[in-house]
Amino acid sequence: MEEKEARLQRLTAVRPRLVSFALMHLRDRSQAEDAVQEAMMSAIEKNDSFAGRSGYETWVFGILKYKILDAMRAQKRQGRWQPLEDEGDDDAIDRQFQQNGRWREDARPSGWGEPETAFENDHFWQVFDACMIALPENAARVFSLRELMGLSTDDICRELGIKENNCWVMLHRARLKLRACIEQGWLKGETS
Repeated sequence: MEEKEARLQRLTAVRPRLVSFALMHLRDRSQAEDAVQEAMMSAIEKNDSFAGRSGYETWVFGILKYKILDAMRAQKRQGRWQPLEDEGDDDAIDRQFQQNGRWREDARPSGWGEPETAFENDHFWQVFDACMIALPENAARVFSLRELMGLSTDDICRELGIKENNCWVMLHRARLKLRACIEQGWLKGETS
């Protein structure tokens, strides 16, 4: 019984992150809240099936992923889908490269150490969440679908109604901006 209560407390604690994640994809507060509510109810109902092969929060995000995809498809069927618009903010990215396409020395990526250690660090995830919020909406959405929800590029293009080259450009921009933001907020914060 104590374990069940602990999981309920963890669900309550992670709820704001779940709502932010759903809102980024659904762009509608009430639909995001509904998707999160359904995911949390599924997690509670299937609590006994949680095998512990991943973290509990990761498991709940996995449930939410499918609720979000269902809601996105429903938006399309109902004609309420908001297609992605092109985000032309390339200046920050262009400044990281030389004319020949190579990294500028002062913009070269830093080493991040051992990834497993970073992923276990709560401060890293706080910075990551803040950086995801700071990304342009479309870039965050495409990055999240690919890297956090595990959709293929073909699936992303089909779900969002974009061309493959546009998807790859948005992923590239998102990765560069996330890298710069995380290095600024986490790596530099760790050394100071």
